[in-house]
Formats: sequence, structure tokens, C-alpha cells
Amino acid sequence: MLLADVVTTSERVSSTRSRKAKTAALAELLAAMDSVETGIGVAYLAGELPQGRIGLGYAAVYAVEAEPAAEPSLTLRQVDATITGIASISGPGSKAARHQALADLLAKATETEQTFLRRLILRELRQGALQGVMVEAIAIASDVPAPEVRRAAMVGGELSAVAVAAREGGAPALAEFRLTLFRPVQPMLAQPAADVADAMAKVSPAAAEYKLDGARIQVHRDDKRVAVYTRNLRNVTSAVPEVVAAVQALPLESVILDGEAIALRPDGRPHPFQVTMSRFGSRDASNTGVTLSPFFFDCLHLDGVDLIDEPAEVRTEQLAQRMPPELMPPRRIVTTPNEAAEFFDEVLASGHEGMMLKSLNAPYAAGRRGAAWLKVKPAHTLDLVVLAVEWGSGRRQGLLSNLHLGARDPDSSEFVMLGKTFKGLTDETLKWQTERFLDLETHREGHVVFVRPEQVVEIAFDGIQASTRYPGGMALRFARVKGYRDDKAADEADPIDTVRAMFEKSKQ
Repeated sequence: MLLADVVTTSERVSSTRSRKAKTAALAELLAAMDSVETGIGVAYLAGELPQGRIGLGYAAVYAVEAEPAAEPSLTLRQVDATITGIASISGPGSKAARHQALADLLAKATETEQTFLRRLILRELRQGALQGVMVEAIAIASDVPAPEVRRAAMVGGELSAVAVAAREGGAPALAEFRLTLFRPVQPMLAQPAADVADAMAKVSPAAAEYKLDGARIQVHRDDKRVAVYTRNLRNVTSAVPEVVAAVQALPLESVILDGEAIALRPDGRPHPFQVTMSRFGSRDASNTGVTLSPFFFDCLHLDGVDLIDEPAEVRTEQLAQRMPPELMPPRRIVTTPNEAAEFFDEVLASGHEGMMLKSLNAPYAAGRRGAAWLKVKPAHTLDLVVLAVEWGSGRRQGLLSNLHLGARDPDSSEFVMLGKTFKGLTDETLKWQTERFLDLETHREGHVVFVRPEQVVEIAFDGIQASTRYPGGMALRFARVKGYRDDKAADEADPIDTVRAMFEKSKQ
């Protein structure tokens, strides 16, 4: 299959907001591929390279110039082989060799293919081919039920591998996918609720838990081997020896745990989130002076048995049987808004940021943000993406200050701007974000520096108001920076649908 066919489909997908039209375009393309092309094509249409990062940054990719080809001729196999070759280049002269290999590839590409390849290599290909849409397209192209594709992707991780299996072996091949130790899965996510009453109206009875403002961790153990992963599946085992030791001491053989690691003060109250995250950026944990305390609230696998399809109540019981109480967040079953409100008051009095309310019957939905888990905080917060930054004035002269904030649009994979803020920024943060956003810069318009939409920031705000200034018709009131979330990728930012729901709730 020609790369041009993938590029054309990508353009079709990005040009429509219709989920049905996106699915149809993707399914039509996948049906025309063989199994090898399917693995490559699914990755490309999801904006990923199967090889991961290949040693070419923004400046290098756009510094390479090549006269575009007049007619398309590149095949998916040729592109994949070339990129594999680039990724394997190392040693003296590797930089120049990678640049030359990229130049040779671009010389065989048409102008639209060149644009596609550059954006693909830099992970800037935001075309609306989201995982949910791709799952449906794979199901149609392979003539298998979508739920079976979805579950295989949930436990298998790599959607490309799932697509190939569906194409080659159908439903029986998909059934072979299961949780595998030391292959992390995307964590289950929570939706924000407006308040305690709103949450209890959606989930009752529920398990109420302390919401810890720490770093999400997933821990795998087999015998004495332990690995710790972040929410974006990065292996951080060497950075968290106290987490490793705590899990090694548990009376079990194998386990996959979901939890949080958090830095606590001597009185048991939490340090600021940035203190916790400082440990994950350090190569030597012993030099930070920060001790992490792990807390585990879910169990996906235990001693050879997968538990993700079991109700939450069963998973928690299994966890409690093997876990010392001090390694689990405080938890209580609540059946009324008053009971939940009392627990919420207890959480806030302890210094923690909020409360989780979880359905007792829900299975573990890896990578999905459903209504089975709800989070309640005293102040409204959203995880948004920085779209641009303005140069400061006065004492902030020479520093990037005012942030342009966007929520993720699940239909288009673009971002909808909700406002700006320069509040809540310390001098240290201003210095850091200036360096960070200059690294992400794409272009400038006057005093505004536009950046690649990659950096997630947690924003606190007092409310949402109608606005004709921004395309979403909404704007945040009194927005301020709570902290940068380097543990989250842009596709984990809060969706615009969540903002609209909060806005409608506030009007009521």
C-alpha cells in the first residue's frame, strides 16, 4: 500500500467531526491492507511510530530540506524500513547519518507526504484517529465484535498488535490477549463531579476513598522482581526504592497493583505535589531528602489470576487480604450524601485534596474515563494543555508568563481554548516554563509564542462563564496555575465535554 493512501485517509479523518465518517474512512483503508501494513498503518494513523523516538528533534526534522517528488511512490513498507534504519544509527557521525537518511526519504515523498512524515516523526499528527474510533474501524475491517477488540487493546497495550491479530486470527486471536506481568496497561481514570451530591446521584452506594495528590503508579511483581511504572507507562523502578521494598515484603507471588506514591510530612499531611514529583526527575533518590509513601487502591492481577473483570468490591477484598492497612488509602462505604459529605470533610481536614467515589460493581476499565470513578474536590480543577504563552512585562520582562489554556476535543483531537492565566506562578516556575516552552515553540505572532500542545498543567478556577471570545463558547473564571503535570500526556488532559458538563451544572 502507498503512503499516499494513508495520508489521504488521514486528511479525510481530520476534516470531519463525524465519528461515523471517521470510522468508515479508517475501516475502508484497513480492509485494503495486508497484516504487515495493518500494523504500520494503525500506528501511523494514531500518530505514532512503531519504533518510538528515533533521535530526530524538531530543529533537525525541519532543517532537512528536499525537493518533493512529483508523484507518490513510497510504500508503507519502504517508509517503515527507512525509519527502522534511522532509529538504529548510532556512534560517531550518527547525527549526520540520520539527517541524510531523512533527506533521502523526504526526496521520495510528495509535498503532502513530506508534511505528514515530519509531523509523524515529531508526534504532532493530531488527526482525530483516536483509539475509540480506531477500535471500531479495526472491528469492521476484521469482521470481529468491537468489544473484543476493545478488551484486547485494554490488556494488550499496543493497538497495532491487536489490529494485526484481529486481521490474522479474528476473535480467537484477540482472546489470547491478557494481562502480562511487566507490560503495563493504561490506568483507569476518573471523571470530575461538581460536588458531593452530584457524585452520589451518579454512584450510590459507593466506596469513598481519600484522593491523594501524588504520582500515579502501577507496580508489577513476579517473585522478588518488581517494576514500577508511571501513569504514562514510564519505568521508574530505580527512582522509587521504598515502593519496591514495600511490594517485595507483601505475602504473595505475583501481582499488578494500582496506586499512588506521595511525599508526606512527619505529621502525615501531604507535601505539595511538586515535592513528590521531584523524586521522579532525580537519578539518585538518596540525595533528594524526600521519602515517598506508597498507597494501593486496586489490584488487577493476583497470584496468576487476572482480576480486571471482577467487580471493584471483589478486587478490593482481594487487595485488603494481602495488603497492610497502612498501604491502603482510608476508605469507607457510603450510601447517602450526608455520609459522603462527612467523609469528604474528614479528607479535607487531613490536608488531602479531595475524595474519590467508586462504584462497587464496576470492572477495571484500563485507559478509560468512565462514570464508575468520580473525583470530588473543594475547588474546581482541570488538567489542560498549554497552547501558547505570552512574553511578560514589568518584573516578568524576558520571561514567558501568560498561558493560553485548552481542553482536549475527543472528536477532532484538537484543543479548544478556554482562557489565559498568569496567576499562581512563582519565580522558579516562570524560569522553568520559559525554557520549557521555548523548546516547544512552533512560531510567533507578535508577543505570543505558539507551542506544540504537549505540556499539561493543572488549573484551579472559580467557575465557568459563557464567552463569545473563545470558540468553545466558555471561559474559566479566575484561573490560576496549581502545578504542571509532567506525569500526564496531552491526550490525558480533560476533554471539552467535561467542561461543558460543569458549565451546564453551574447554570442549574
